Amino acid sequence: MPNLRADDIARGFRHLKDGEHASAGAGERGMLDVLQGFVLELRTAGLPVSMTENLDAMRALEHMPMGDRQAFKAALSATLVKHHGHQPAFDTVFDVYFSLRGADWGFEPEGDERQADLEALAESMAGAGGTSDLSREELAELLLQALMEMDVEQLRRLAGEAVSRYAGMEPGRPVGGTYYLYRTLRQLDFDGLLERLLDRAGRQGGAPANELDERLQRDEMQGRLEQLKRQIEEEIRRRLVGDRGVDAMARTLRKPLPEDVDFMHASRAEMQTLQRSIYPLTRALQARLAQRRRRRHRGALDFRKTVRASLSYGGVPAEPKFKHPHPSKPEIMVVADISGSVASFARFTLMFVYAMSSQFSKVRSWVFIDGIDEVTRFFDEAGDVQEAVYRVNTEADVVWVDGHSDYGHAFEVFHERHAKEVTPKTSIIILGDARNNYHASQAWVLKELNKRARHLYWLNPEPRGYWDSGDSILSEYTPHCDGVYECRNLRQLEGFVSDVVVNR
Repeated sequence: MPNLRADDIARGFRHLKDGEHASAGAGERGMLDVLQGFVLELRTAGLPVSMTENLDAMRALEHMPMGDRQAFKAALSATLVKHHGHQPAFDTVFDVYFSLRGADWGFEPEGDERQADLEALAESMAGAGGTSDLSREELAELLLQALMEMDVEQLRRLAGEAVSRYAGMEPGRPVGGTYYLYRTLRQLDFDGLLERLLDRAGRQGGAPANELDERLQRDEMQGRLEQLKRQIEEEIRRRLVGDRGVDAMARTLRKPLPEDVDFMHASRAEMQTLQRSIYPLTRALQARLAQRRRRRHRGALDFRKTVRASLSYGGVPAEPKFKHPHPSKPEIMVVADISGSVASFARFTLMFVYAMSSQFSKVRSWVFIDGIDEVTRFFDEAGDVQEAVYRVNTEADVVWVDGHSDYGHAFEVFHERHAKEVTPKTSIIILGDARNNYHASQAWVLKELNKRARHLYWLNPEPRGYWDSGDSILSEYTPHCDGVYECRNLRQLEGFVSDVVVNR
């Protein structure tokens, strides 16, 4: 990991006003140390931050007032974050690295009652109680009032009060911030706040005139509650950093970026995020494949147009004319393992198939365990991907004998029923871990299919180091595939798409 050039970066801080730091040289060096740690943690979290972007960030800070924390954060975010999906990771790392930076950085105090040192934080976490004598009902009323008026500073102060009262934070206790967040939100009756906000808005401004206004009002109130939740999360992180230190909290709070989430271990919320990311990827695949075909195939020589064009050159055919081809969209066949060993990956697979069906002229799909069944009809008839996945899991006939994976038998049945339907326009994608429970591989099926198809690819959700271990027989199938790819997350799926386009 290359170090930042201090002489270049330091220029970003020479705009500080006289008196903002007691010692400019020591202050700049301390800033550089923290910023180097900040950028290193961003890279460790997976954000692609180059040296050039580092320098851009430092130069952007020359135009930011150092006393404004939000402007400071905005400048770093604008120069270091390139994808909206990376913003939550950036926000978390920023809160960890700069939550306790105050006067030493020229930042203005965050509110009248900001705790400026670790002793005050420890005292608060040790159960010193809230910073006021408000009752629970009075605190709830102030929260509602701040949310109605969207008083951000008041929300920040009340979030700190709520954390002091309800989180039950103890110095040195190895508990994650999520636990403290849950306790605080539960005590605030966070789920009931939305209805109370809507009720108060109705009494103050009248009931919404129509269904659209009601929905817009609900969305607005939900957005305000999300801001309160973020304030509480930031306060909890600030206190945890004060107790455990920056490095320890950076490791604890580090989470994979959306494109690095493992399909095999994704939570429900992460799978929903992946689902939203699949559609742009399939559109990019279709567009790139179409562009590639247009570049490589000009069409046959059009003799009549060439002769007519040669009249302007005295009968010399100096400008050949070609017939413009009208290529059809590629046909895709997807054959996916949905056995228990790849159950989570199978769910992603079915979402991927559903997304592809809207981008290609013909997408046919099969699922198998030890038997195999075509499920194209479920995707064509379903109103949404959840319905399609449910029907595949409940109606597909994929058990032949005992419901344990048998790739060889599934491939053999596929060849017997559908081999003649594979054409030179067909690309076959097989998704599975190739764990065959020590049955016969029937690898000859893939050899025959590859002869008939345009391409045959295999996507494996297991790490490459696990291939051909135990009952995995991937090496028997590999010679008959145009490519075998590790595909455990969106980043690797994007790599597969790019590689396919390059090698077409």
